[in-house]
Amino acid sequence: MNQRIVVTGAAGFIGSNIVRGLNSRGITNIIAVDNLTQADKFRNLVDLQIADYVDKTQFYDLFAHGHYGAVEAVFHEGACSDTMEHDGRYMLDNNYRASRTLLDACQQHGTRLLYASSAATYGASSVFREDPACERPLNVYGYSKLLFDQVVRRVLPHATVQIAGFRYFNVYGPREQHKGRMASVAFHHVNQYRTEGKVRLFGEYGGYGPGRQERDFIWVDDVVAVNLWFFDNPGARGIFNLGSGRAQPFNDVARSVVNTLRAQRGLGPLALDELVAAGEIEYVPFPEALVGRYQCHTQADLTRLREAGCTHRFATVEEGTAAYVGELSA
Repeated sequence: MNQRIVVTGAAGFIGSNIVRGLNSRGITNIIAVDNLTQADKFRNLVDLQIADYVDKTQFYDLFAHGHYGAVEAVFHEGACSDTMEHDGRYMLDNNYRASRTLLDACQQHGTRLLYASSAATYGASSVFREDPACERPLNVYGYSKLLFDQVVRRVLPHATVQIAGFRYFNVYGPREQHKGRMASVAFHHVNQYRTEGKVRLFGEYGGYGPGRQERDFIWVDDVVAVNLWFFDNPGARGIFNLGSGRAQPFNDVARSVVNTLRAQRGLGPLALDELVAAGEIEYVPFPEALVGRYQCHTQADLTRLREAGCTHRFATVEEGTAAYVGELSA
């Protein structure tokens, strides 16, 4: 296929998985954009087929001036995703200003834009619906994403080509090893169990019992599938939640990870209370530093996604983590 595609953040977690998904369709005319100051991210590109690599410091201006010719679509995954980053100037320049420049250029050149927003836009809200009344970010990362979403909302009514934004919930899966502390819970659980023989979870907090705080965990293959569904359906436009629509406790992640790793050693599965009694899951006191700054529940409202026509079935934590542990062990 000769369609030219741009993927920003292409060496990152979700970006590299999107490149992989495009490659699986035979699409290789891909301009990969990233910042390899953290050089080990190159490993995410080694087994992928791309037409060119461009540093992010050069890309946005060149694209705005039409340097790359006709581009069918941009999958914009590039961002600083560290929710503990306190440099607001850097965050807004990296996440908002670059995205704004890209949006304007896409509209000018007739290029479709499919971009990563974040569930961090909801922050302190207890309702996770794509509505300004529910948007209460708790950090500058969430605000940088919300600010761009607000611009998109103003542009959408007169947009000349598709714009689709995806508010990612808790994504996990292969190619996230470079993310360090920002890697998924599942990734950290696997490493903890391999090094210490146990997984640690927070104890009781916020009215939730030990390990019962819950998140909407979404398998990265599902994120790719929804992005590609929108790529196939250019009439679908707007800002959409992208989670499983199902909140599951951290206990489910830990139990699935531990039992999958036990199975690799020829051991049978244990129930949660048995894993706790055996010391393979351990609860630790909730850290004082997170009191009042921690979400105990997230769950994507998928109404708008379903109304757009996307009927994709999302993996459960048990399905996704079992597959993930298998890939990490390969």
